[in-house]
Amino acid sequence: MGEGGFEQFVAARGQRLLRVAWLLTGDAHLAEDLLQTVLAKVWPKWHRIAEENPEAYVRRALVHTHASWWRRRWRGEVPHGDLPDRALPQDAYAGVDLEQALAAAVRALPVRQRAVVVLRYFEDLSVTETAEALGCSEGTVKSQAAKALRTLRGLLPAAVTVDGGDCRD
Repeated sequence: MGEGGFEQFVAARGQRLLRVAWLLTGDAHLAEDLLQTVLAKVWPKWHRIAEENPEAYVRRALVHTHASWWRRRWRGEVPHGDLPDRALPQDAYAGVDLEQALAAAVRALPVRQRAVVVLRYFEDLSVTETAEALGCSEGTVKSQAAKALRTLRGLLPAAVTVDGGDCRD
């Protein structure tokens, strides 16, 4: 699979990979930068990885590159305004509020937990596939997922309601 194969891969899987990048970064522009950076790194190695599982390789590269960006980023104070009022069940934008609250909660997770949540629950990978993508054991994936879900359950009910009830229902 040569140059055309790489272009076909990007055309076929680009939007899905961009979604993974957005879920990792929480920002559309950073997601585009992340995906472009990873694709630029993958291109010279394409002849080697094309026959294996290129999507898994690129997904893993996204997670690792994002983690290295995250480690280098300054994590000082981030000012926050007043919290918004809770959405009413008949609110036409309640779904948007839920998506924004979920995205913010996922971004609040530590990098490793965020990677597990994105791959397991948004990309719908199995525990084994997630472990392979992250280069860790299945037990690590399970424990990180459990910690992340516990954190998300603690964050979401205070910020958003769904149909007038608790997000955990």
